[in-house]
Formats: sequence, structure tokens, C-alpha cells
Amino acid sequence: MPQPKRVRFYLDPDTKRRAEAGEHNFIRKIENVLRPRGFEVSYHRNVLSERLKAVSRRGYSLSEMTPPPNLHGLTFRRVYHYPFWQIQPTEKRWHWDVARADFPAADIPMAEAKRFYSFWQKRVAGSLLGDISDDGFVYIPLQGRLLDQRSFQICTPLDMIARTRAACPDRDIVATLHPKETYTQAERAALERLAQTDTRLTIQTGGREVLLPRCSFVVTMNSGLAFDAMFFGKPAVTFARTDFHHATVDGQDADAFQDVETHCPNYAAYVWWVWQHMAINAGHGSAEAKIAAKLKAAGWPMA
Repeated sequence: MPQPKRVRFYLDPDTKRRAEAGEHNFIRKIENVLRPRGFEVSYHRNVLSERLKAVSRRGYSLSEMTPPPNLHGLTFRRVYHYPFWQIQPTEKRWHWDVARADFPAADIPMAEAKRFYSFWQKRVAGSLLGDISDDGFVYIPLQGRLLDQRSFQICTPLDMIARTRAACPDRDIVATLHPKETYTQAERAALERLAQTDTRLTIQTGGREVLLPRCSFVVTMNSGLAFDAMFFGKPAVTFARTDFHHATVDGQDADAFQDVETHCPNYAAYVWWVWQHMAINAGHGSAEAKIAAKLKAAGWPMA
């Protein structure tokens, strides 16, 4: 039996408010695609009680950054900066189609890519572009669950710091806690023990504006700061699966820390491919056609 043409959005409170007021640009564009094709749209809180109801609800769903709540659901997620988005069957970035695709470096329209990269470099880096240097230290932006090795990670985040130190015995290392993460007492104690035994390791919270322009390279699991590093011409070693692995050095490689010293991909070509070609640019005229194509590819009735 066909599903009814009903789409439920599962959103956090602020996004739900903005969507209902017509103030969320990307959701409004999705609506512009759905309503002329006969879909009804409604907004729901992205909470457990609603997600449990979603399992038995007929129709389709879209949830922001969380797993689809039913078989006919999709996830939409920002690709690091506005106005770039993905609509995918999963919230896990390392399973997205861009992660599985080969980067066609030779096929990129370089004149367009350079203009695009230059524009967004100014937007992302801004005044920090005037402060780019190499002060010789390694920047490690940490994420969450520092003592755990999750399924998509090569090792625990604490072990990543230890491996960086073993490979870079003469460099200063600055590891930063994520301002929006909550760390346990055990995690903080483990970090303190590391810092006490390593006088060239600094632990602090945040500091992107100073550290990203001036580091030698970035080491991280799959933090979006490694993507931002491309706008500063800074290479990165990643210790987890991610959607932008094509332009980073794999931490599993034995020579990763040697290779990163000379790693210099074509950042303009890569950023253009990830954002303008593979993602949905909600500020571009192609946005609604790309949204329709994503929904059709997922089996939604878009005729």
C-alpha cells in the first residue's frame, strides 16, 4: 500500500519555531518542493515521545541531525557551514554518498572552483586570513567521550593524543575541549595526568581563532575544524571515518605524521566538490532541484 503524502519534520524547539514562522531557509525550500507535489507538512518536537509515535505513523519524515525515526524517514544536516546541507538516509556523515564517492580532481572546473573557494575562504576565515603562519605546534580539537573508542574511530581520543606525541616528540601540542561538550570527572582527570607528564602538552577549552591559523597541522577524530582547516591551507590527520577523508591523511597509516608535513591537496577543487556539487547550497538556484532529486532517490513519490 502506498504511503500517504504526509511529511513530518522532527526538530529541536528553536528550529521548529523558525520553520513554523517560515524563517528557516532550507526547510522552506524543502516545503517549496513538497507542497506543489501534493504533500502535507507538519512539525513535531524531536523528542523520544514523538519519535516513538513516528515508528507507527504512515507517511514520510525528516529529522535534523538525528537518525530517521521510521522506514520512510531521512535525515537532513548542515555540511559544516550555512547554507550547505545534505539529505541522507543516516545522520552518520561517514556513510553519506560523498564519503563513498571518489573525488574526481581532474574533472573540477578550476576557474569556478577558485572563485568559489576564495569567496568562502573570506566568509569562513575572515580577518584570520591575515594571521596565517606556522608556529610549529600541533592543534588537536577534541570532541566527546574521550575514554571510549567508538565504532567509527581508530582509537580513543586520549590514545590519539598519545600517538601524536609519539610521532611528534619535539613539537608543542595544544588539545582543546569542545565548548559544547560535557566531560566527566574521569575524562578530565585522564587529561590532567597526560598534561602532568608532558610539559609540551597544553589542554584548554576552545581557541579556534588563534590556533587554526597558526598551527602546523590539525589532528582530530573527525571534527569539522579539520574541514575549516582547508580554508587556512592547513593539512589534517584524522583518526575516524568522516565525509571529507579524501583531503586528509588517514591516522591508520604508519607514515601519517610524516605524510602530513607535505600534504597539500587542491583545497579549492575539493571544497567546491563537497559544497557546490555534492551538497545542497540553499542559497543557490539549484537548491530545490537538488532537494527533489535527493527525495526521489530515496523512493519518495516526487512526480
